[in-house]
Amino acid sequence: MLYPPPPRARASSPKKQESRIGASRREDETICRETCLYSVAPYPSCLRLPYPEASASSCCEAVKSIFGPFAELVKTWNLPDWLVHWGHPANMAVVLFAMGGYGTYLGFRIRFSDDVEEKAKAKDLHPKLLGGMFFFFALGATGGITALLTSDKPIFESPHAVTGFIGLALLTVQSILPALFEGNPGLRMAHGLLGSSIMTLFLVHAALGLQLGLSF
Repeated sequence: MLYPPPPRARASSPKKQESRIGASRREDETICRETCLYSVAPYPSCLRLPYPEASASSCCEAVKSIFGPFAELVKTWNLPDWLVHWGHPANMAVVLFAMGGYGTYLGFRIRFSDDVEEKAKAKDLHPKLLGGMFFFFALGATGGITALLTSDKPIFESPHAVTGFIGLALLTVQSILPALFEGNPGLRMAHGLLGSSIMTLFLVHAALGLQLGLSF
């Protein structure tokens, strides 16, 4: 029994083949151009810089990468939860009221006391106390970050953190002003007003910290 031969595929005309080749080349060129544009375009990186959200996010990630290993180490110590949770606030409260409170009182005695001996003692102790407060506040900030990380809570997202950064920045300015007193005695008034404002800010900071601690 004879079977008919299978039908042969019709050869494409030369014009159709050229058209297909040309379309394929155009697609390749388009893909190449798109790939090149995505690979070299600097806009995504540049446009991220002016926005505070991107900067804050990158800052948080950088801090987490630094303090994260230590926070994980603290978790392995099996410390009591109350100590991890309230250790930082308790220490900072002592620094604020003992060193900051008494240091502020001595600052007012320097300005308003008529007793020469009392003023001399206050002038000696006032910068030491407030300098120590500055040091322990800066050191305590690391403890607060560690406490939040060990509790798996976000950092730098609360008013407590914002007021803390502002307070440390103002304390930096406050520590510079006494070096300028000789050239401009009027700065003593600014020093006193700024110091009182900083203490008020840190009282607000403490209240916000208590609120944050009670929230989790």
